[in-house]
Amino acid sequence: MCLLKKCLSCFRKPGASSSQTLPPSTEPTIHFQGQPRLPKFAVPKSYHIHLTPDLSACKFGGSVSIHLDILADTRFIVLNAAQLSINPGSVSFSPQNSSKVFEAFKVGLVEADEILVLEFAETLPKGMGGLAIEFKGILNDKMKGFYRSTFEHNGEEKNMAVTHFEPAYARQCFPCWDEPAFKATFEITLLNVPSELVALSNMPVIEEKVNGNLKTVFYQESPIMSTYLVAVVIGLFDYVEDHTSDGIKVRVYCQVGKANKGKFALDVAVKALGFYKDYFHMPYSLPKLDMVAIPDFDAGAMENYGLVTYPEAALLYDDQHSAAANKQWVATVVAHELAHQWFGNLVTMEWWTDLWLNEGFATWASYLAQDELFREGKIWTQFFDRESSQGLGLDGLAESHAIEVEINHASEIDEIFDMISYKKGASIIRMLQDYLGGQHFQNSLASYIKRHAWSNARTEDLWAALTEGCDEPVSKIMNSWTKQKGYPVVTVKMENQTLQIEQSQFLYSGSRGDGQWIIPMTFCCGDYDSRKSFLLEKKSQTHDMKSFFSDSDKSNDPARSWIKLNVDQIGFFRVKYDQALAAKLRYAIENNYLSVTDRLGILDDSFALCMARHMSLTSLLTFMGAYRAELEHTVLSNLMKITDKVGRIVADAKPELMNDIKQFFIGLFLYSAEKLGWDPKQGESHLDAMLRADVFTALAMLGHEETLDEATRRFHAFLDNRNTPLLHPDIRKAAYVAVMQKVSSSDTTGLENLLEVYRDTDLSQEKTCVLDSLASCPDQGIILEALNFALSSEVRSQDAVFGLAVRYEGREVAWKWLKDNWDSIWTTYDSGFLITRFVRSIVSPFASSEKVKEVKEFFASRTTPSIARTLKQSIEQVQINAKWVRSIRKEKGLAEVVKKLTISES
Repeated sequence: MCLLKKCLSCFRKPGASSSQTLPPSTEPTIHFQGQPRLPKFAVPKSYHIHLTPDLSACKFGGSVSIHLDILADTRFIVLNAAQLSINPGSVSFSPQNSSKVFEAFKVGLVEADEILVLEFAETLPKGMGGLAIEFKGILNDKMKGFYRSTFEHNGEEKNMAVTHFEPAYARQCFPCWDEPAFKATFEITLLNVPSELVALSNMPVIEEKVNGNLKTVFYQESPIMSTYLVAVVIGLFDYVEDHTSDGIKVRVYCQVGKANKGKFALDVAVKALGFYKDYFHMPYSLPKLDMVAIPDFDAGAMENYGLVTYPEAALLYDDQHSAAANKQWVATVVAHELAHQWFGNLVTMEWWTDLWLNEGFATWASYLAQDELFREGKIWTQFFDRESSQGLGLDGLAESHAIEVEINHASEIDEIFDMISYKKGASIIRMLQDYLGGQHFQNSLASYIKRHAWSNARTEDLWAALTEGCDEPVSKIMNSWTKQKGYPVVTVKMENQTLQIEQSQFLYSGSRGDGQWIIPMTFCCGDYDSRKSFLLEKKSQTHDMKSFFSDSDKSNDPARSWIKLNVDQIGFFRVKYDQALAAKLRYAIENNYLSVTDRLGILDDSFALCMARHMSLTSLLTFMGAYRAELEHTVLSNLMKITDKVGRIVADAKPELMNDIKQFFIGLFLYSAEKLGWDPKQGESHLDAMLRADVFTALAMLGHEETLDEATRRFHAFLDNRNTPLLHPDIRKAAYVAVMQKVSSSDTTGLENLLEVYRDTDLSQEKTCVLDSLASCPDQGIILEALNFALSSEVRSQDAVFGLAVRYEGREVAWKWLKDNWDSIWTTYDSGFLITRFVRSIVSPFASSEKVKEVKEFFASRTTPSIARTLKQSIEQVQINAKWVRSIRKEKGLAEVVKKLTISES
């Protein structure tokens, strides 16, 4: 078998046997190399695909017959193919209304551009015709294209065959026009499938022909869709089943014996399909929906039309052994993928530049659905913590990118599946929805979907629909958010009862960018009934506040004179208050006058301003003290992230303050820990269950002795009895982290116990929980052992990234480990999403100019388009950290303030 080689061409003269080849030549390929898009002189209309997978030998054969429309005079057909062995003797084109067969004169494969160039001796007639190609390939272990995943059944390891084609990997399974705009129908047949296995595709089965131990499976033809949404899964599965109110059959497939763990996801799916049908005024468009848990999976999930694939942790929920956070993750991912059945599958972006139309909308819609299905979850507050805050974090880098980003080669696509496309994209949609009004926005979206169903769309098509439905200049407003990177910080101060507002670009580097935005702005004064909305279209603006303070007592009453901009954090920007306004907000926080989301947003903005050196660490720590009585999960979750990052920076800048800083941080979390206790309470909220998990984990990481002792006691009870009520799934992570704080190279008992837990469980969520805890050990020798375990054969490739969460003490160990193992990591992950996680997780925590130089030198000869942007962002973060450290070292009075805060907490 011959895999693609750069500019490798196979030739066959008309009439020659298929095995005859001529010497390689670049002649037929040279004209089409280096192009970002395929030429459009031939357009596919339908595919008839036959695949013959061999799960034992890990290979497959196949043929494809593609119904084409030849639009221009040409002797060439150019399409995508990668890592396939093409049979040159099989390539032919047959015009629809002719008996003539055009045999390919030359067949050229170009590895760098992943294209297949077919040259014919004569000009092909315009109009419809059929292109036939036979090929072979390997069921790879890279979790992309047509790949193999492994599972254990009755003590024996077995293979399953899985496809994952987004963004540009369908070409690794069959030759095709592998771009989203080339929509077509697909009719799939699977041959020689072991008869005991389940074989799934996008559409329902229309016939199975069994011949002894093998079967051939025929599927209905699909509606038109993009190649990245085509899917096949073959394996041994159980399933649970339900139906929507309008008769759509929904199934969750998982490994044999795990079917009950799919019931929660099934319930979410059925309800979400009904919700989206009503919200988008459009029913789900296929006759069935299958959702499949795949053991080896390199993504959060994949929205294949009618056959959605997930890693096990995102689809299966175990009532006895899964934590509350796991349950919410399943709901979030299922809601996200099913939103794609409308945004992405029914209406598809025209090119990857508009990826955010898929991912930003699916992210936003997943919260919309959860807010309907799980009212108690305060979902939109969580939206800010999980989506907007993280989007703001990445987009504050100079090395960020615009939402609409040019893609010039397939190798660049993977890198934009990032927090900008997903989280910033979702955040600006929410901002726009709030500005336009919920009902107008919903109706306009429904019109947009109806207009572009079964077709492709660009960002401007969405703006046009919203402008038409809402009578607002949507393009004018939103182009400033999608066509330029970054976001504003709004500086606000009060003078003589006049509110002065000014915008500038926010950058963590501390520099002033030149961006300007049209900002949907809101503010309220003293209460939420006095909310005011307007568009900030200029650099600065003033507002007369006399009407707000007509009652002279109000202006002097701190309970009623606070001013909050960006009410409930709906806008995608930060706010910097002058000293007097900030002091009033702190008072409002301490006295619980602000909404949960506003308390969260002010905290998040304050931390960002401190990192950008617009606020001293002294001021930030003092402000954090206002949250000592906080009990809301989302606020405390954000506070925990901040304490972790501040602790790492202080360890570099002022290591002598670390003990006092830790005591201050412990004091911030003890109140909520004491209120919650270790054991779940009857009738407590879902958010309290998640808070218990997070707060005790944070205390364990901070070395709080009482927490370490109690967690360790409960862990040993769990070792003796895996069903003990003493270690509820919500607090297992805290126990595992506590155990690792006591592990050392001279006493590895705790590590060995945790590895025993890892090996005993078959629940993916439990395995990743253990992995996430191992590297929390402060002992550098143990950290290295944990990192090596993450790359071992005992850990599935996609799970290794959970083992990278090393402590401050382990940064250098992790960096040396990454360098020593880079070739192995690169070979395993073959670029893609996961390898960027390795780079970002290990490089970004450093804080010195020397490390920047070292990182640049190491990656000088190792950078590829798929990691280039992530590497630049990680290096920029190190530079930001280094500036922050230098700034903190110059702060006067920091030690005294930390001591005072520590005494106050105690």
